[in-house]
Amino acid sequence: MNELPGEPPHALPHALRRLAEGSRELAAELRDIALAVDADPHDSAPLRASSALELLRVVGTPRPFRAHAVPAWAEPYVDSRLARVVANVELARGDAGALNACAAPSLAGFTVDALGDSDQQKAFYEELANERPWTFFGMTERDHGSDATAMRTRLDPDPSGGFLLHGAKRYVANAARGTIGVVWARTGPTPLSLRAVVLRRPAPGFTGAPLETLGLRGACLGEMAFDGVPVPPESVLGRHLPASRRGLWGANRAFGVVRLQIAAQALGSAFALRDAVRALRPGWAGHAPMSARLAAARALLYDLAAESDARPDDRRPPSLAKLHTAALAVEVGRWAEAALPPGSLVEHPLLEKWCRDVGAFEFMDGTSNILRLTLAPETTPRRAPHRAPHQEGS
Repeated sequence: MNELPGEPPHALPHALRRLAEGSRELAAELRDIALAVDADPHDSAPLRASSALELLRVVGTPRPFRAHAVPAWAEPYVDSRLARVVANVELARGDAGALNACAAPSLAGFTVDALGDSDQQKAFYEELANERPWTFFGMTERDHGSDATAMRTRLDPDPSGGFLLHGAKRYVANAARGTIGVVWARTGPTPLSLRAVVLRRPAPGFTGAPLETLGLRGACLGEMAFDGVPVPPESVLGRHLPASRRGLWGANRAFGVVRLQIAAQALGSAFALRDAVRALRPGWAGHAPMSARLAAARALLYDLAAESDARPDDRRPPSLAKLHTAALAVEVGRWAEAALPPGSLVEHPLLEKWCRDVGAFEFMDGTSNILRLTLAPETTPRRAPHRAPHQEGS
């Protein structure tokens, strides 16, 4: 292959090539703090001091709500899902764990974008600009996994006005350190009763605790509990939308963006592992088949991101993207372990960390089984309807 490490495909428009190049420079800073974040992900000092994470926090904020300007090369980041994918592939080549430690709007922001009215969006993003908090997004529950329609968290009317939130969420990024975010609950028994609310902490009855994890520790996964947390009416998202657009439609819009970003981070981590093998075995040509697969996966990912830009409500392109790259990243981790001499993971802690990290992408924002169910209607052959055998006299 003639491609240089980190070089984006020449078919990208000039603005996206500049975005890739700038992201690659930031990736070097992320790699510098990677092991410190992995060792103590709740230590905010290296995160607050990182100019790369601060820039990414601002870049990920919609333009009207940014606290200050960003470099010209970074401007396209919020313009399309493809732009986010291009940037995230390169950033994750630095370190996906440090990237996930960024205090960015993330899934909470995408949900506020989809379901919030202008006042809710303004209040949410002004708080992010002024306080620089970590955000959280609570949908998954311990006993129901990714089945949002089975969630038990309730939003009950409060006799004194507003609502009271009861229930719990698990596997929530920034569950212990986040101070603003979105939590999903139900107001009744049907799927149309699912609603998202903006929560702030501290609040009465609202607690969070971290969980021990092996990979992508910078995300600080944890669990949350809600014991009658007061929710004012203005914190309920989607009040201005028709009933069919107040609930899971907004979540699916948010997942469409995030699943593509996770797919990009999985692929970027796979590239980082490939790059490490090339560096540790200079002159070895055995990486060529895997390098070709990674280049093909990147081209496919870019195509799927462009399709998703054209059809943002189509859940299939983001699902296919994450399904493919999450599995490929794990495979590249195993390939890297086999391609290097015994003891290499002990001698190179960052390499060992990346081999742990790639396993986490499977469980982020939809497991592979959930994604296959999304794709199944288009891939399962249609059968002719069953007809009862003819009976005489009928």
